[in-house]
Amino acid sequence: MSCVEQGKYLIKVFGCQMSFHDAEMLSGLLDEAGYQEVSDPSDADVIIFQTCCVREGAERRIYGQIDELRALKRSRPNLIIGMSGCLAEKDKEAALERCPHLDFVLGTQRLGDLPEILMALAEERQGIVSVGEGTNLSPLPISRSKGVRAYVNIAYGCNNFCSYCIVPYVRGRERSRMPGDVLAEVRAAVAEGFPEVMLLGQNVNTYGRDLDERVDFVALLQAVDKVEGLQRIRYMTSHPRDFTEKMIWAVKETDKVCEHFHLPIQAGSDRVLEWMNRGYTTQHYLSLVDKVRSIVPNASITTDIIVGFPGEEEPDFQSTLDLVQTVQFDAAYTFVYSPREGTAAAIMPGQVTTEEKKERLSRLNALQAGISRRRNEALLGETVEVLVEGESKNNAQVLTGRTRTNKLVHFVGPKGLTGRLVKVNVVRAHTWTLDGVLI
Repeated sequence: MSCVEQGKYLIKVFGCQMSFHDAEMLSGLLDEAGYQEVSDPSDADVIIFQTCCVREGAERRIYGQIDELRALKRSRPNLIIGMSGCLAEKDKEAALERCPHLDFVLGTQRLGDLPEILMALAEERQGIVSVGEGTNLSPLPISRSKGVRAYVNIAYGCNNFCSYCIVPYVRGRERSRMPGDVLAEVRAAVAEGFPEVMLLGQNVNTYGRDLDERVDFVALLQAVDKVEGLQRIRYMTSHPRDFTEKMIWAVKETDKVCEHFHLPIQAGSDRVLEWMNRGYTTQHYLSLVDKVRSIVPNASITTDIIVGFPGEEEPDFQSTLDLVQTVQFDAAYTFVYSPREGTAAAIMPGQVTTEEKKERLSRLNALQAGISRRRNEALLGETVEVLVEGESKNNAQVLTGRTRTNKLVHFVGPKGLTGRLVKVNVVRAHTWTLDGVLI
């Protein structure tokens, strides 16, 4: 790669698990080209911002951090700075106009163009934009981060077009990977020593509908469950409209698929759900919860909730609180609505004030915190299976890991247990975590 061959790189990652996995593929391409990863921007020859644009706050942070590199770029003109991911796909040339010290913008479907871009920049320094449809279904090299969980994409893009969501516009329409390619990547991850895989898709429940081969997500789960050496399988995300009883039975009847159902409700008001273009009602959602609790009684159920959607009034929000109280989620990932330019919701009437959004979020979080703590307290005295993830971020003397139901457990034990399944007795319960004693 001419003048940047055998250089050093740094990737800063923002966003979801898919963005994180995209960064692993960018790392794979750079490692294959002879680059070495570093952690300090001042040591890097190439700095890439792997980005997210689901919420406005993420955009501000990303552009703010890119702006902070202006002085470094002036002092080191050969430094290459790039933006990849969803924000790159959304802003395209505008990203170069906003940050003239950016050298390239790389879209979500064009990750494989990175080596060619770097070679072009070695010859001539000019802003390069590579976005739009590409070949991201083709296998790319992957340099996986250390840990116990390997992320594996089963599909790219989304066909749902929820009125608040920009994902279909920046990741394209849904494109399923062939099951053989998914299985090959899972086996490769197991061979690398990963005991757990997380299968990724914007809507895993519609996997395979665009393939000539007759396969659905349940069939894929059953195939992955047979991979030798693999200990656990997780997946995200499900969509209540496409989630079926067949899926629940698949979790119950497979050995390795974890008993954790992440099922985003987004709102507890039917009229808000209709405005969101979610395609289901609260009654339908509650019927799914009842089926999960009936078929897999020990399962955990988590969700996503947006407060302050355009037109949401106090009775709508109260319906959300009522639903949360009824379902008793193990955890909820809660957000204030963030307008995204180009989405239908951004121009809807009845935009809720920032103050109202924050007040509603505070009430929702207080309710859910109490529920989460009580559900964790119900596990006191129980023995749980934990996959050890390593040292706790807050205390190097303590190990941390997750149960099959995705509960985070802290306990004292030898560091050599990382990556292994152990039995732990739960002795203390907190709102978001458990403390235990190794058996």
